[in-house]
Amino acid sequence: MRVRFHLPDFSGNFKLNLLFADLLKNHPEYFREGVEIASFYGVFPPCLWNGGRPQGGMTDKNFIKSVIKIFNERGIPLRFTFTNPVLEKKHLSDERCNMILNLANNGLNEAIVVSECLENYLRRNFPKYKLTSSTCKRLDSAEALTAELEKDYHIVVVDYDLNNKFDILEKLPRKKDLEFLVNACCQPECPVRARHYESIGQQQIAFCEHIKRHPNVPFDHAAHDPENFRSCQFAKRGLFQIRDLKTHISPDDIWEKYVPMGFEQFKIEGRTAGKVNVLETYMYYMAKPECRDEARFTLLTMMEKTGAMQFT
Repeated sequence: MRVRFHLPDFSGNFKLNLLFADLLKNHPEYFREGVEIASFYGVFPPCLWNGGRPQGGMTDKNFIKSVIKIFNERGIPLRFTFTNPVLEKKHLSDERCNMILNLANNGLNEAIVVSECLENYLRRNFPKYKLTSSTCKRLDSAEALTAELEKDYHIVVVDYDLNNKFDILEKLPRKKDLEFLVNACCQPECPVRARHYESIGQQQIAFCEHIKRHPNVPFDHAAHDPENFRSCQFAKRGLFQIRDLKTHISPDDIWEKYVPMGFEQFKIEGRTAGKVNVLETYMYYMAKPECRDEARFTLLTMMEKTGAMQFT
C-alpha cells in the first residue's frame, strides 16, 4: 500500500517540513499505513511563473541551493507550482525562474503546469522534469480527465468538485496517477474560481515586475486586485472549518475508499496557511488517531530544540 502525500511550501515551511520528514522517517509507528512524502511543492519567491496562491517575499540563491540539496538528499522531490494561467511567450525567458530550473535539473524534481506555452517550453528545454497537470485547469468531468490522462503527464490533478463523486471516479483510468486535493478551503462549485486563478497570476507578474524596478518600495496589492479576491473569506478557512464541505476528503475516506479503489496521490494545501494549521493538518491526515498527540508533541519538541518554533 502506498499513500503518497504532496505537502505545501518547501520554502516558507522549510523548517517545519524538514523536521516533519525526519519525524516520519524516525517514528513510522506514529503514522498510518503506507504514508509517504511524494513531494514538497511551492516556489522560491519571487517567482513570476507561480500560480494558484499568491506568493510574496524574497529568497536568495544560497537558500535555494540548500533547500534543493537537503530535500533531494532525502529522496524527496521539489514540485514547482508553475501554474500561472496568464503567462505569455515573453515571460518564458524570466532569468530567475530559469536559474531555479537549472539548479534543480537533476531528474528528481517536478513541475505543475497550466499554461500551454510554459508547458511546451519546459518539455523542450527541461525534459528531465516530470510534469503534473494542475487543478487550476478545472478538469471537472470524466471526459476532461480521461483526455488529460492520455497526454504525457506524470500526474493529473482532479478538480476537487469531483472529490466525492464516486460514480465518476470509479470509471477513470490510471487511478494511481490521479491526485486529489483533500483539504480544499474554496467554496464547492465556486463560479469565480477560474477567474480568481487568473487574478492571482496577474498579481504575481505585477509583483515580480515591481520587485525588479522598486525593490525597497512596498507592493500595492489592492491596486492589482480590482475584483478584491484577496479579501475572499473562504481562503482563510482552517482545518476545522472545512470538514463539512462536500469536497472534503477525510483521512478515513482515504484509507477506506480511495486507496482500495486504486488511488494513491493526495495533496494537502497550505501555502498561505499559518504554521499551526499546516502542522495540525499533517497530524490529522497522516498520523494514526491514537498517536496524534504524541506525534504532535514530538514534532513541537524538535521545533523547539532547533529554533523553528515560530508560528508566523
